[in-house]
Amino acid sequence: MKSPVLTAVCIACSAALVSSAEPAKSAGPKKEPQLAPGGKWKHGDMSRPRPRVITPPGMSTQAAPGKAPSDAIVLFDGTDLSKWKRDKAAPGEDDKAPWKVENGCFEVVPKTGFIRTREKIKGDTQWHLEWAAPSEVKGSSQGRGNSGVFIGGFPEVQVLDSFENDTYPDGQAAGLYGQYPPMVNASRKPGEWQTYDIIVERQQKDDAGKVIKKARISVIHNGVVVQWGREFDSPAPDGDLGLQDHGNPVRYRNIWVRPINLTDPDSEGTPAPEKK
Repeated sequence: MKSPVLTAVCIACSAALVSSAEPAKSAGPKKEPQLAPGGKWKHGDMSRPRPRVITPPGMSTQAAPGKAPSDAIVLFDGTDLSKWKRDKAAPGEDDKAPWKVENGCFEVVPKTGFIRTREKIKGDTQWHLEWAAPSEVKGSSQGRGNSGVFIGGFPEVQVLDSFENDTYPDGQAAGLYGQYPPMVNASRKPGEWQTYDIIVERQQKDDAGKVIKKARISVIHNGVVVQWGREFDSPAPDGDLGLQDHGNPVRYRNIWVRPINLTDPDSEGTPAPEKK
């Protein structure tokens, strides 16, 4: 019978032999944080510019529109059309937009022609507008609640009462007229307010003048993506907003635009807070 002391010594020796047989673990080189897309900043870099703080838009209801976001250019605030003009006014002729303004919205006056914004907005943009086809249904197909949205450099975004109203697909509400039907029909009933959020990406060229990215447009209708990244050979660096008189008393309200930077959001950021 082994003594307790001898047994303890043997166990200790065995543990020492096992320990000495294991290779020493190396700490190895410390991994550097990976670069975020764009190659300018490391993942988790606290010195990276912070996104600008804005007040988001208020929620619109059928009764009233919401507020524009704090960094938007308001094109119609419910009171007047001073930021708009007639599309085709002769030199020296009054170019005041002739459409009717009442109850916080404006309405197409048939046979008065297109209107468009006086200002052109450069670069990538988000355009928001709300519209409503007449409550009283008259006509069918393209003769029902027809108007259109034109952003410089792109085809018409169709405005139409497409609620239970069959027509050719590329002429439906939120279609890029004559080219792309909307992916789904997200139309509300006649007379109800509907929203368009239109994202415009301008063409990009490299230093040699070669096009590296075509112009693109996306459309969100009533909160639903219906056009996504449709490409066009449009070299226009800026654009205004035009609205079509197609002979129907379509109403509009709550129109604004936000310049955005889809290529380098950091360039619009705010500096990182100073360390205390």
